[in-house]
Amino acid sequence: MNFPGLPQQASAHAPQIDFVLGLEHWSMVVLFVAFFAYFAFVLVRFRQGAHPRADYHGMRSRWSLYVVAAIAISEAVLLAAFELPEWNDRINNLPSPEEATVVRVVAEQFAWNIHYPGPDGVFGRTDVNLVAADNPIGLDRSDPAGKDDITAINQLTVPVNHPVLIHLTSKDVIHSFTLYEMRVKQDAIPGTDSPVWFVPTITTEQMRQRLGKSDFEYEIACSQLCGLGHYRMRGFLNVVSDEEYRSYLAQEAQSLRR
Repeated sequence: MNFPGLPQQASAHAPQIDFVLGLEHWSMVVLFVAFFAYFAFVLVRFRQGAHPRADYHGMRSRWSLYVVAAIAISEAVLLAAFELPEWNDRINNLPSPEEATVVRVVAEQFAWNIHYPGPDGVFGRTDVNLVAADNPIGLDRSDPAGKDDITAINQLTVPVNHPVLIHLTSKDVIHSFTLYEMRVKQDAIPGTDSPVWFVPTITTEQMRQRLGKSDFEYEIACSQLCGLGHYRMRGFLNVVSDEEYRSYLAQEAQSLRR
């Protein structure tokens, strides 16, 4: 079920995230109605006409304290029963490199640098002294592990129905890697490797057909104000079939040999 006002669900864990969001918002609706009902009751119950003389002691019963305690307990249950287990699953049950498509994403003002390990499955060495306009992550091509590595800017391609494990970091300031349809959001912090994972379940082409938009693209957004060019920090996620993904890697590998 896709909740009104939210982007389409396109990952395996998206329904669980939306379920928790729905619980939180319905809880807020109940609290909103309850508090305003109590406010209206107080306005009527303690109006001047009913109590012409001031009472400096106020209410002597403790029922309002019980209501506040019940609200606090319900919020604690919501946190412990739904939110914490979901968060624990996202951070402690990472897929193994053998079963996942592993990618490095290096954020910078104002672009997303994508780094694939190549056929050997090993990321090549990077060196800050090698950073240049045509080598934004400083990949050392003289390193045997880096000869077959594939890089891209603002274009992340992944296969459908396979775990995608992203190692996220930043070159300069804090950015926030966000894939709305995948229900993914993780800060990219300089000097820190932050793993984030998801399983895409709908290809880009399938989503275009579902929405009736031939130009639809999954967007990679930055949800953290990161400078004057923050508005330009826009990338794209292309979810494709296994065959198309292998073809993409083969084409990129061939371009390295030219």
